[in-house]
Amino acid sequence: MIVPARRPIDELRAEAAGCRACDLWRSGTQTVFGEGRAPSPLMLVGEQPGDQEDKAGRPFVGPAGRVLDEALIDAGLDRSSIYVTNIVKHFKWTARGKRRIHQSPNRVEVVACQPWFAAELRLVKPVVLVLLGAVAAKAVFGPSFRVTSQRGVELEGPGGVLTIATLHPSAILRGEPDGRKARMRDLVQDLTLASQILERAAA
Repeated sequence: MIVPARRPIDELRAEAAGCRACDLWRSGTQTVFGEGRAPSPLMLVGEQPGDQEDKAGRPFVGPAGRVLDEALIDAGLDRSSIYVTNIVKHFKWTARGKRRIHQSPNRVEVVACQPWFAAELRLVKPVVLVLLGAVAAKAVFGPSFRVTSQRGVELEGPGGVLTIATLHPSAILRGEPDGRKARMRDLVQDLTLASQILERAAA
């Protein structure tokens, strides 16, 4: 799939609505493209839309989105000035009764969506790119990347963009409740680092 290099973000979003580069469009309600300011000094990239995002057609509006909003506030960042997207633009799920349960996208599905991410990156022109979770981080840095050991480190990302990998907000909601405060603290810490880098760049 070839995505034209120079397209306004609204035109890209409209074109992505008809994407058939992988089979996820068959089960997803709609393409969930990125949204926010473009260009923007900060770009956040997650894994894929969840159930509520799939229905709303907007990224990070479900439970993980509420966690992200809280973490951004704690880090002193304004979501309205940020571009937020996902590596994969359709919701991958399996049925469990009446519920749609998230499934991680595979390598083929991630690669199929890479042209959209690359086009977003060209248009947003971020100073800092934040990768939320393992799927996004591995899509950029390869399958050997480990968020658990490499989070919160300033790295050189695609096109030389300064990049930070961190936890996906959904990770705050999973696992033992006793560890949620620590996981939230890690996410806020990494977003605060991004904020500090932006402040240095603007100085």
